[in-house]
Amino acid sequence: MIPTSTFKFLKELKVNNNREWFNDHKNEYEAAKKNFEEFIDKLIDGISTFDAGVRGLQGKKCVFRIYRDVRFSHDKSPYKTNFGASINPGGKKSLRGGYYFHIEPGASFIGGGMYMPPSPELHAVRLAIYNTTKEFKKIITKKSFVDSFGELWGEKLKTAPKDFPKDFADIDLLRFKSYVVGQDNKKDKDIQSPDLLKNSIKLCKEMYPFLTFINKAIS
Repeated sequence: MIPTSTFKFLKELKVNNNREWFNDHKNEYEAAKKNFEEFIDKLIDGISTFDAGVRGLQGKKCVFRIYRDVRFSHDKSPYKTNFGASINPGGKKSLRGGYYFHIEPGASFIGGGMYMPPSPELHAVRLAIYNTTKEFKKIITKKSFVDSFGELWGEKLKTAPKDFPKDFADIDLLRFKSYVVGQDNKKDKDIQSPDLLKNSIKLCKEMYPFLTFINKAIS
């Protein structure tokens, strides 16, 4: 579970997003970060029972830095007000599809897939969907998958992507700029539940065939 102290730190950071406050509360940050990394270690262990591609990954190497890159942003707040981890075969910088776990007061979620990939990888997934549409639709329309995640998330092109026929029956599936699914969990009490790990592993297992399809396409 994620303790109340971690949410307390993130809530206070949102109100006091400056270096002076952060430095004065470095101990709370380190404790919250350690807790989150330990949870991700356990999540990796659980996912490894059905997805061999993530075996050997370490939580601390999957967790994103809390420091924001403000060079090209109007928002100059120096810190993120969430903890996030990307569990990808090959590590968090890998282009392969993976699992994503995000905690933020009032805006936590678990998801996965391939977010805003480079053109070659995006084209490869679209081509796989085009050539094996029935297989892909079977994955994303399975009742347990829909119950868990609903529909695919993300922006779409306004027209058919280049090199694909506009009259393709399932052209909507090819217009996505990302191939991502997720489940929002905006109730902080659920993230602090003793069942969090069990429930998260279950969602990741439900997501696994979707990720397998993506990663097979770009391999």
